[in-house]
Amino acid sequence: MAMSERKLVAWQGAGLIDAATAERIRAWEAERSHPLGLWAVVGIAALAIGLGLVSVVAANWDAVPGIVRLALHFALLAVAAALLWLKGPVLAQNRPWLHEAAQFVFALLGLTFFGHLGQVYQTSSPLWQLVLMWLMLFGPLLASRGLGTLTAATLVVALVFTAWNYAVWLDRFSESEGNALLSVHMAAATAAPVLLVPLGTWMSQRSDRQAFWRRLGQFALVYGVGGASLLAIACAVDEFDRLDGGVLTAAGLATQAVVGLVAGLLVALVRPTPAGRATGSILAGAGVVAILAYPLSGSSLAGGLLFMALWAGIAVASLLAGWRWMFQLAVGLVAVRLIVLSFELASDLLASGAGLIASGFLILGIVWLALRVARRFAPEKGAGS
Repeated sequence: MAMSERKLVAWQGAGLIDAATAERIRAWEAERSHPLGLWAVVGIAALAIGLGLVSVVAANWDAVPGIVRLALHFALLAVAAALLWLKGPVLAQNRPWLHEAAQFVFALLGLTFFGHLGQVYQTSSPLWQLVLMWLMLFGPLLASRGLGTLTAATLVVALVFTAWNYAVWLDRFSESEGNALLSVHMAAATAAPVLLVPLGTWMSQRSDRQAFWRRLGQFALVYGVGGASLLAIACAVDEFDRLDGGVLTAAGLATQAVVGLVAGLLVALVRPTPAGRATGSILAGAGVVAILAYPLSGSSLAGGLLFMALWAGIAVASLLAGWRWMFQLAVGLVAVRLIVLSFELASDLLASGAGLIASGFLILGIVWLALRVARRFAPEKGAGS
């Protein structure tokens, strides 16, 4: 059963529920429980059949004419589209997880169809063009009918992949061009997914599919914060002006900073609540990291402090918004970066036994302090909005 019997007995013993309530809970859970063992066996059988079909097709792949393969693939795509059109509303209402899975399969069939088309006709083009075409055709469907995590993640991942593959494709011209305009172009492309945060925030207040738009904004926020964190780490490793072009130039980082600051301002404007202002502040902080990364690059101390400043700001924003898990994550990452920084700055001392002992006590002290801070100042569970 989904509900633990031990918890029911404990709640009943503590007087939180009576015997009749406990029985009703048991009956309700039993009615909606899934036979996991049976479904596992069915899943294994379906997997075996699917792998068998794939093996049969793969063994005779070259013997099947390309036009026949494309026709079969297109027929599968058409059947999936028809099923979504006819059964989609019912699935969305009664089985939203199944609706998400069906949309994902349909989108995946569409993406592989483009690759299949290129294989049959021996066309060669940058991968970003294929995914961009897929986004243009299938993105509106996912955005207009997506319900939750799977479709939101699919859109964000596809957009991020397209942006970076496009930037890598552009980087081929950096040696011949070598100008700031190319860096700005690449940086704008890679920073563009961050703009999904204000879009998701705005739509989540105006759509009945709030979960989808909220997840879309959250995934884009993770991308922005993750990029800023990696930038701060790279800043501590090497000087950016020694690297060959790309986005790690003064012009490129300035472009990323502008995108982050604009996205943060838009979020704060469209959602003037503690959570909206916190999200906007985090995006603006990521933009500030991009501004400071170039002049501070090449210094382990400056890079470490920049990383910790970013996550300390996220911790403060999480306190204001009531995000308990985010606050605890921020405190933990600041503690870990402080430990790494202590090793970087005391590399000579670590060669001696005394240095190892001192570093061990320092690490224990940092972990103890981080736990105390997280427990004392973390927002209450469920306080975030």
